[in-house]
Amino acid sequence: MPAKRPVTFRHPGNDPLLTLVIMPQPSSGRSQFCSHLLFGLFFIFAVGSQAETPPRFTQKHADQAGIAGGVASFLCRVTGDPRPNITWSRRGRRLGSHRFEVIEFDGGSGSVLRIQPLRPQRDETTYECSAVNTLGHITAIARLVVHKVENAPAGFPRIDMSPQLKVVERTHTATMLCAASGQPEPHIAWYKDFLPIELSVPSSRIRQLRSGALQISDSAESDQGKYECVASNIIGTVYSSAANLYVRVRRVPPWFSVPPAGVEVIPGGSVNVTCVAVGSPMPYVKWVLGAEDFAPEADMPVGKSVLELHDVAESANYTCVAMSALGVVEATAQVTVKALPHPPSKPTVSETTATSITLTWDSGNVEPVAYYVLLYRSHLPNVDGRPSEHPYHEIDGVTTTRYTVGGLSPFSEYEIRVAAVNNVGRGMISDAVVTRTGEQAPSSPPRNVRARMLSSTAMLIRWDPPQERNGRIRSYHVHYGVASSQGRGSMPITWQHHSVHDSLVATLTGLTPSLEYAIRVQAATAVGGGPLSKEQFIHANLGVPGQPTDLKAEAESATSLLVSWNIPEEEHIIKYELYFQQKGAQKEQMITFDPGVSYLLRNLQPGTTYHLRLAARSHYGLSPSTPPIWAQTTPSCVPMES
Repeated sequence: MPAKRPVTFRHPGNDPLLTLVIMPQPSSGRSQFCSHLLFGLFFIFAVGSQAETPPRFTQKHADQAGIAGGVASFLCRVTGDPRPNITWSRRGRRLGSHRFEVIEFDGGSGSVLRIQPLRPQRDETTYECSAVNTLGHITAIARLVVHKVENAPAGFPRIDMSPQLKVVERTHTATMLCAASGQPEPHIAWYKDFLPIELSVPSSRIRQLRSGALQISDSAESDQGKYECVASNIIGTVYSSAANLYVRVRRVPPWFSVPPAGVEVIPGGSVNVTCVAVGSPMPYVKWVLGAEDFAPEADMPVGKSVLELHDVAESANYTCVAMSALGVVEATAQVTVKALPHPPSKPTVSETTATSITLTWDSGNVEPVAYYVLLYRSHLPNVDGRPSEHPYHEIDGVTTTRYTVGGLSPFSEYEIRVAAVNNVGRGMISDAVVTRTGEQAPSSPPRNVRARMLSSTAMLIRWDPPQERNGRIRSYHVHYGVASSQGRGSMPITWQHHSVHDSLVATLTGLTPSLEYAIRVQAATAVGGGPLSKEQFIHANLGVPGQPTDLKAEAESATSLLVSWNIPEEEHIIKYELYFQQKGAQKEQMITFDPGVSYLLRNLQPGTTYHLRLAARSHYGLSPSTPPIWAQTTPSCVPMES
């Protein structure tokens, strides 16, 4: 029979102190061996789970460079069982004087050595963080360099903005500002009460903004303390001045900032009643009706409660209750069921003018009406000629059953309705009355007047209707006369008149060849004539172009003007002649260019006003020039040398 071999148990961590060897006895049976085996497994894992471990650094302090008079902090963390004891020393001597402050955190597993103020040469040395327990001793070393302020190396970090004293209400957001510069750009970290703030948790209330500022949301009393920002790069590290954050906790009994107000509602209608209470702590708010509670205690809202009532059939008093540990307050709102007013009768038009409509109507209600609302809109057609559904204009607060709507457009169709308002709300609107305002003389002249010679004694004139007609145009009146041979404006023009009906074209005959004629056109409704168009000039010579129209000029730069115009009626233009003259100059200049509708006039003086006029030339002669205009170049951006 083969000899029985020993069974060896080792701890999963291969700890040599936790190894158990079971030697089977020849006389032992299978059941006794199994019991020994189970005992061995229990021993290994029960004892192994409580195994002691030597110290080990989870975070070591690093070399650091500071500035004289400033601060330096070294931090190290250790793990081990029993918990290691952490000490700090330099040159073999343990530290703990008033300039060397040692702060433990995380139950003693972390330690910070803070040196303040730093002294050159004296503090320049290596600093040791030592951790020891019954199973071992470990040491980490880092060097501190202290620069004098005047000898700080280039790129050494600098605090440009230190955090300031701040007081914040509890649960509000506090932001501690910090800005730093250096080369390379320094990294900013934050300390609270001389200990580093952990910012690695994304969902934390405390986070660092991209600007470097520290933002604390939903502030708590535990956030109160002294805050510093630390800027560091490969050159060195600098600490800001410390600033205190105070978290203020108020104790205020509940009170209603928005007490519930009584409301009226139509039968079967819906209504919301709002109740807002404040205090510190914030109170719970609920609604009750007699013994009926509308919000179970587990679902009571904080600070604000909205009572939503639907299909209201009868009036009732509802009570809003606000409660906190500091007290209970109540307020009552009365919900009254009341109907909206009936619509008034269809309005009747009693008077119209070109810009107003006067209406009257019957109230249609037995109960008092607070006021009326007039709703009106125009029936101006769309581009396709169909009526346009413009939105209604409203006139509020009308207290009589007669009203004049003013500020309307002449000769325009309007739809007008009326609604009554009581203390419940606005009722249905009445049937509409549709009416038209009266006519008025046109407010603007005919547009785009142009002329050309049909022969040396006959002229064709065209135009477009006015922009603001104010009625149906019944006729157009063409005013024309011979311009003075001594120049425009030198003598009054003796005007002759020619009228046309329902036409945008007129032909003038019996003209004198080679003379220059002035032309103006006027539109007229049944009420009267509107303003005359601007004077247009044309030579009574066949083939000579008409006068260009709508001459404009605007500054393109400090030395150029962009000139534009509408081309005259006569075609076959071969050149344009642009006349320009600097303000105050004695001589007018002229430049010619090919046909077009614009021209860039260059080589002008900056910030200077020019007088411009334009004429068109064909093979048969030169057109009358446009009325002169004035335009100014932009000032130069470069200052002139004195």
